[in-house]
Amino acid sequence: MSSPDPQVRAARNLASRPSPDHRPARTALRADASAAVRGPVVAVTGAATGIGALLTERLAASEGIKQVVAIDERRGECADAQWHVLDVRDPAIAEKLRGADVVVHLAVDLDLETDAAARTAYNVRGAQTVLTAAAAAGVHRVVLCTSAMVYGALPDNELPLSEDAELRATAEATGVGDLLEIERLARRAPRAHPGLNVTVVRPAVLVGGTDTALTRYFESPRLLVVAGSRPAWQFCHVDDLCSALEYAVLEKVDGELAVGCDGWLEQEEVEELSDIRRMELPSAVALGAAARLHRIGLTPSPAGDLAYTMYPWVVSGSRLHDAGWRPQWTNEEVLAELLEEVSGRHTVAGRRLGRKDATAAGAAGATVALLGTAALVRRARKARRRI
Repeated sequence: MSSPDPQVRAARNLASRPSPDHRPARTALRADASAAVRGPVVAVTGAATGIGALLTERLAASEGIKQVVAIDERRGECADAQWHVLDVRDPAIAEKLRGADVVVHLAVDLDLETDAAARTAYNVRGAQTVLTAAAAAGVHRVVLCTSAMVYGALPDNELPLSEDAELRATAEATGVGDLLEIERLARRAPRAHPGLNVTVVRPAVLVGGTDTALTRYFESPRLLVVAGSRPAWQFCHVDDLCSALEYAVLEKVDGELAVGCDGWLEQEEVEELSDIRRMELPSAVALGAAARLHRIGLTPSPAGDLAYTMYPWVVSGSRLHDAGWRPQWTNEEVLAELLEEVSGRHTVAGRRLGRKDATAAGAAGATVALLGTAALVRRARKARRRI
């Protein structure tokens, strides 16, 4: 699951263009050589970048996969895949899926900078088209990737949540409304298309070349903690997500799957491991500042993102564990990698916000904390003057 390149996002608003296929001789030779492999033919959407690119490479190198069909709006770097260049909303995708046994749909845009309405139109229409096209092409399994965020971050959440827990998220956080709609499409698809199996994979906070409101939390000079909240941090490295997706592709497990590191980290542990001190603010101040910043366009993240740093949404991953899958990364190791990735990108609220730099505007970053604190200081000064 990856956000498209800026050029791709811009091109989506242009008139439709031809969709040439690119299949080098090397790919054809590999297909011939793998004819005896009895594994599935797997199509991956969003295959050129991010999680899609990693999964495409992983499946192409797997002896258990007969062939990989890669679909994206531009050609990626995996030479051992058969490439089709087109928008996943194009009904012509049905023909490209013909002959595939499994489709992994990762062409989902969760980029913080994408216009919200355009993002929803792309994500929902893309999932609808892929599910319908897969059924028409005779594909028997579609694997969708959403997020554990669909469970919602709530103070009364169990630790950890089971896969069968109610999806209590709202559409107030970045992209979560789109993911909830994709989940609804997943539930309806087997009824609308008998014989089509749909598996949904829900990762915890993704780390490994990702850029989200939650990873930006760690780009701040202070970790915002909302007074009275009970954060619990669970991460998922992209390598572990890819291995979980491969499990689903090979039909070792199905249904609704949660994936992440075993266990979780309390806020105090995160602060100790990161060596970043906290800044604690009252809920009304933090949420009010986040909402105002988003409303005036200074931050791409709505206030709803803040809930995911306040309350637990840790998942058990029991179904994958029962099938024999285990994460290769711990929460401590993933946090260390995340901190290395964001090093040098610490925010300076005034300067960065003045340039509308999105990196400085993480929904739960120090930007909100510092501006909220500044507001309290101004009020205190005014009160002293009146005395």
